[in-house]
Amino acid sequence: MPREGILVHNPYERMTKEQVRQIHHASMQILTDPGLISFNRRAAEIFASNGAEVTPVSSGDHPTWLVKIPEKLVLHALDSAPRIVKLGARNPDNALILNGEEPRVYFVTGSETNIWLDVEFPTYVKKSDPKIEIQVPEFRPRRGTVADLCQSAHVCEHLETLDGYIRTVNIQDKDITEDNKDVNKFFASLNNTTKHVMSGLTSLSQLDNVVNMARIIAGGEEELKQNPIISFITCLVKSPLQFVEDTTDTFIEVCKRGLPVVVSSSPQAGTTAPMKEAGIMAQINAEILAGITLGQLVNKGTPVLYGSVPVRARMDNLDDSYGAVETSQYNVDCSQMARYYKIPNYSTSGVCDPRTPGTQSSVERLFSDILVTLSGPQYLHCAYGLLECNSVFCLTQAVLDDAHFQMIKFFLRPARIDETEIAESLKQIREVMATPQKLYISYIRRAMRSRQISPPYPFEGDGEGDNVFALAHKRMQELLAKPVDHIDRATTARIFEEIPGLLRRQVDGLKTEG
Repeated sequence: MPREGILVHNPYERMTKEQVRQIHHASMQILTDPGLISFNRRAAEIFASNGAEVTPVSSGDHPTWLVKIPEKLVLHALDSAPRIVKLGARNPDNALILNGEEPRVYFVTGSETNIWLDVEFPTYVKKSDPKIEIQVPEFRPRRGTVADLCQSAHVCEHLETLDGYIRTVNIQDKDITEDNKDVNKFFASLNNTTKHVMSGLTSLSQLDNVVNMARIIAGGEEELKQNPIISFITCLVKSPLQFVEDTTDTFIEVCKRGLPVVVSSSPQAGTTAPMKEAGIMAQINAEILAGITLGQLVNKGTPVLYGSVPVRARMDNLDDSYGAVETSQYNVDCSQMARYYKIPNYSTSGVCDPRTPGTQSSVERLFSDILVTLSGPQYLHCAYGLLECNSVFCLTQAVLDDAHFQMIKFFLRPARIDETEIAESLKQIREVMATPQKLYISYIRRAMRSRQISPPYPFEGDGEGDNVFALAHKRMQELLAKPVDHIDRATTARIFEEIPGLLRRQVDGLKTEG
């Protein structure tokens, strides 16, 4: 059986049905006027051969084309895109079934940050009273390594609410190059978690090596087709409205192989998209639809996800502001648009602006986690451990986030109200009112056994101070001590024999050099 996720009944929607239609029609107008600029020759040729209006804009060493996509081409692509996308896993019980018509949410990590945040807890003594000692977390940022990625996947394997794994850190070891990065990051992930693994691709030349690795692990080509244990993220459209040359090539080749792929767009309201909600929504929807259309023209029936990563610009320095209220609004709207097209939605939450854990990061990430979850996207990524607008990853923070998602999942349980419950409650009320104490204490144990009562916060301190982060760090160490179901030795040996570029220390237990 696949993972259950959380089914959101009556998902939160900001837009009316008429407003959704207005956004759709505005996006269709954008795709024909002004259209998109393509820096990718193959994309321009594919669109031209399928009835789009394609006009050369510039020639020479860096040619570009203006692509105007008619609505009928988009609608035909939406008809051929699968409504249900399966994301498989090494352990079939960890497979995810994404239904574009069902607001069942799966929680997933992300994204490939450059910075790994170590945490230490030095002891400090109070000057006025040396008997009083406290531990305060200190954070040390550094470049991520293969060992960090293995450690992250190991912990995420054991996080209860986490349903799928997107590589959390960019591996930057001295012996990692463009030619071996992809195979090592996919192997590190697949070897340390039995959940679904998704990632971007650094070099198109490594696509077949990564796919062959997945085939070996899955048991063959047909087995990988039935159980796609890996999938890909592609940001083929650069906002505003531009097909990128290299990423579009990657997207085309992934589609040819029929593996699940995310069409991801990440405009920044105020710089690369209009600031107001109507404008950014019309643009991001047009960009995603253009990518979906290209994918279906390349290979009809390719499993695609409607990938939305919109963000608002900060007004002081024009950096991303994931903690802004508007960022959550845009993601809620995108969830609604994806549901309108019946395409599974890859959405974004749990990202914040501060670079270290604390009060602001907790408020911002919880605000978006709750609201975006309530909107019912099928694949909610970035939701664990991310800080400073997706540039920093902290494993202890990911453990904290798991506890918070447990609370969100409990909150979203359907109400237990029916005739039986009402009758039992009336009986309790009458019995209690007939006693001198008038207390319901004797009924608590039964409710606890039935798991109708939420558990206490797992990182609750002693009441004398805030020990939440220290307790979460202790829990992280406990998870690291748990065993991992690695790829079996025979399969690993075959992978290392057939896939070039893999670092032997991944299986020899050697530490990674940063």
